Amino acid sequence: MLKKIIFGILGLLIVVIGGMFVYVQLNWNKTYDIPYPNLQVSTDSTLIERGKYLVHGPAHCSNCHVSSVAEMIAADAGENIPLKGGGEFPLGPIGTLYTRNLTPDPTTGIGRYSDGEIFRMMRHAVKPDGTATLSVLMPFWDMADEDLIAVVSYLRTLDPVKNEVSDNDWSFMGKAVRIIASSFQPIEKPSPPSFAPPMAATIERGEYLSRYVANCVGCHTNRDPMTFEATGPEYAGGMEFEPWPEFALAVGGDPEVWTRTPNITPHPNSALSKFKTAEEWKARFRQGRIINISQMHWGPFSRMTDEDLEALYLYLTSLEPSDYDAGELMFKK
Repeated sequence: MLKKIIFGILGLLIVVIGGMFVYVQLNWNKTYDIPYPNLQVSTDSTLIERGKYLVHGPAHCSNCHVSSVAEMIAADAGENIPLKGGGEFPLGPIGTLYTRNLTPDPTTGIGRYSDGEIFRMMRHAVKPDGTATLSVLMPFWDMADEDLIAVVSYLRTLDPVKNEVSDNDWSFMGKAVRIIASSFQPIEKPSPPSFAPPMAATIERGEYLSRYVANCVGCHTNRDPMTFEATGPEYAGGMEFEPWPEFALAVGGDPEVWTRTPNITPHPNSALSKFKTAEEWKARFRQGRIINISQMHWGPFSRMTDEDLEALYLYLTSLEPSDYDAGELMFKK
């Protein structure tokens, strides 16, 4: 009788595990039928220049959509590196992402996609093939129509560069997470404005930049390392970045050191509290990268306008102070 019970339990476990395996394999990369936004690119030179500022400044596309760590470092320093993609971003046990080719190459870049397909990806986190992307890394769903159009219009003017990028590599755990985590689901009901807040030192402009362009809230919020769901208060820091040895060695850093984002609410013990005035805040950003292994995109942010940097400062200092302890900003496990 005991043997029958044991074999019965084992059989049930096999069926359950097998069923889960089949379910994940069949559903991890499902497609979504979401309509294309009614937006079109423009040839207006002023709008294209606005897109260039966003791509190489607050939206920091230029730091990620390159093909190597060396190019990423060069782009951070201000060099005009082709946005041909291929950059590798390890996500621990769930897999590895590879950034896409943003040049208008007709076979490997955005030249093979319609305006609608590109705008849908940015607004709804749904790729041209209908599958979902990791929205928290590119939180552009509520970017204003005019800024979205400016970005894509600028990308359309780049020189096409042929560069075949590998597909993202998801582990079985990563595939399972893609099914259950909201961070991997489409943004079905975005609420973007038609026009962005004017480039001026205002709280409204700062909130817009921090949430839908520069993604301050994405990194300066503690998140589960697999699902990317928020586990701590917004802007209070704590998100951990595992060591990236290739990058650390390239910049002369320790390849075993983890980094953690600081609290940037106006609490007396926060990183923000070090800056007593907007002028001090802007001066720090103009310095660019100081901590060589920092995951923050200091290069593009250092090239933001005075108005935008001050707007961020005004918004962050207007937040409710959080006493959340993010912990040591650099550590080893």
